Amino acid sequence: MAQTPKLVTLTTAALLASTSFAMAECADPIKVGVLHSLSGSMAISETTLKDAMLMLVESQNAAGGLLGCEIEAVVVDPASDWPLFAEKARELLTVSEVDVIFGNWTSVSRKSVLPVIEELNGLLFYPVQYEGEESSKNVFYTGAAPNQQAIPAVDYYLDELGVEKFALLGTDYVYPRTTNNILESYLIDKGIAPEDIFVNYTPFGHSDWATIVGDVVALGEDGKQVGVISTINGDANIGFYKELAAADVSADDIPVVAFSVGEEELSGLDTTNLVGHLAAWNYFMSADTPENAEFIAKWKAFIGDDARVTNDPMEAHYIGFNMWVNAVEAAGTTDVDAVRSAMYGQTFPNLTGGMAEMLPNHHLTKPVLIGEITADGQFDIISQTEPVPGDAWTDFLPESAVLVSDWKDLGCGMYNTETESCVQLTSNY
Repeated sequence: MAQTPKLVTLTTAALLASTSFAMAECADPIKVGVLHSLSGSMAISETTLKDAMLMLVESQNAAGGLLGCEIEAVVVDPASDWPLFAEKARELLTVSEVDVIFGNWTSVSRKSVLPVIEELNGLLFYPVQYEGEESSKNVFYTGAAPNQQAIPAVDYYLDELGVEKFALLGTDYVYPRTTNNILESYLIDKGIAPEDIFVNYTPFGHSDWATIVGDVVALGEDGKQVGVISTINGDANIGFYKELAAADVSADDIPVVAFSVGEEELSGLDTTNLVGHLAAWNYFMSADTPENAEFIAKWKAFIGDDARVTNDPMEAHYIGFNMWVNAVEAAGTTDVDAVRSAMYGQTFPNLTGGMAEMLPNHHLTKPVLIGEITADGQFDIISQTEPVPGDAWTDFLPESAVLVSDWKDLGCGMYNTETESCVQLTSNY
């Protein structure tokens, strides 16, 4: 079973919070599980998130810890192995007895962890954009839902770039397949003919992109503008972008907008030939705000390497961790049910400006940013919206359009507005 929650009175917490003596007096540390791949195909993306969590824990301890206790980060390596994510989550909750878990990147790893988290009443903060179509009372989704990334990116293609044909290229797992299912429906609603939508999936770590890039180029032989929507994950992106460059495909010819390529992934590439290609996120390192400048400076000081970059999922962990800290302080305990209740309505500043708010559907309000890749591996922000409320269930699939998630008032993640009833699922959706 999970660790006994830390509980102190608010008066005691106020008296002790800022002192090292208080942390010394706490019998046990508050434990934060860090569940990110440090090896395998997803290490290119996830290792930085582990480092970000260590920075956040260190910073909070320097500020006095939490509830008079020191915070201890418990790091495990699920090694890009989806069943191993479930085993490591169970280990964190039952052996290490962590109070909360921050982790996962791919949706297939999150789906693997879900039954364990729900069985043991753990709490997971998930920091990466995902396909939606899920709502667990044990997960706070601090990354983007489709209406906060995928749909706005398609709108940009349609409205600003005049794209007429779409190549939906993804890694073969649940996030790309579900996202592209939503996007196909959305594009057809927007008047794009089904025959002008090309969909292709490749395995994790795929490296031979010549045929697929050739197929994408062939789409434009009739003179119509082609655009690529990329849900390619992990180190497969290296081969994909190299093949684009080898085929002499520029952003002017066939623009690519990526949902899983940020500053960290670009840091391992020669971006000379990628200038002008796009990414859609809710944060870019190039955001010009005082909050972001302070975050970047703190990150570089912590990591000891001026070349290391920041990225969107790091901001999601930054917001999620600080909201969790504030919720624990408000509840006076790390008990999962009490913290969950205290999370609703929590606000914290975005690094791009404005405030993030945690909604009753366990999603954040987030601005949508579109950036162009620059020669130095950064992004020139060319579009930014006001914060958009995350939607757990898309409006663009009939079976989902009737569903709402409201864990605060309805106590339900799948409330059917037509039947006015709650459908409760407890593992994968």
